[in-house]
Amino acid sequence: MKDPRDIIKRPVITERTSDYMSEMKYAFEVDIRANKTEIKKAVEAIFKVKVTNVNTMRVPGKLKRYGKYSGYTPEWKKAIVKLSPDSKPLEFFEAVE
Repeated sequence: MKDPRDIIKRPVITERTSDYMSEMKYAFEVDIRANKTEIKKAVEAIFKVKVTNVNTMRVPGKLKRYGKYSGYTPEWKKAIVKLSPDSKPLEFFEAVE
């Protein structure tokens, strides 16, 4: 199994994901090759919580221009993880609310 810290790259903190926190849902940027089972095991290993549901989506790269040169930002994968009702909220998200 891969190291859980290689699968979970960073939390995604936006206005929408802040609203998800009341429903015990948290968003993470994950490795683009990770599947839902690996993401679930990684979140449970890192944060010591129980995960009930994982939704994933691939976010396409955006076209960016710099003068006459253009290119794309990298494509990345986002996972929205729902915790069980008896799990404790994640600590680093509490300061955002």
